[in-house]
Amino acid sequence: MNSGTLLSFLALDLLLVCVPGADWAYVIANGVRGRSVGRAVAGLVAGYALHTTLAVAGLAVLVANSTALLTALTVTGAGYLVWLGWSVLRRPAVPEADAQDTQAPSGGLFLRGATISGLNPKGLLLYLSVLPQFLVTRGAHPPVAVQTAVLGLLHMACCAAVYLTVGLLSRALLAARPRAARAVTRTSGAAMLGIGALLLAQHTL
Repeated sequence: MNSGTLLSFLALDLLLVCVPGADWAYVIANGVRGRSVGRAVAGLVAGYALHTTLAVAGLAVLVANSTALLTALTVTGAGYLVWLGWSVLRRPAVPEADAQDTQAPSGGLFLRGATISGLNPKGLLLYLSVLPQFLVTRGAHPPVAVQTAVLGLLHMACCAAVYLTVGLLSRALLAARPRAARAVTRTSGAAMLGIGALLLAQHTL
């Protein structure tokens, strides 16, 4: 695995991470509500650490080769996206309304973040479809497990950098603007609901 391969993966991965979705909605909501963005992002990264561990263990290949298992995981993740999107639409993050909700348990923030990224269909797509394309199986290269771990760590680093930036910017720019915060979170909720519903339709019809 050479530097060109790593840079190509990094560029594509950054593009995927920068596409708003469930992870973005979660860090934006926590930033607007004044909660710990660091703990929320740590939870999200932990979910992708689990993906990386499973991929290194070879389970990602097993899932990719099992249509039934892949469909079940995708449907579960899509259902969770629909639930999250509906929850955000029903109760969008508004700084003034959530002033008493800033002291959420740190363990709860972490666990929910790990659940969101662990079931995120975009994460499944990355680890099952995108990442394997950058693995080199011929010639004098590190073992596939090592390459997978390196790419997984790069993805986790990208997630940490982008989501921390998004969370901190949302706190700085939206915390004093309730209407803008409501509009942004509702847009994120609608996007999650739409993506989840589309995935469910594709895999259940």
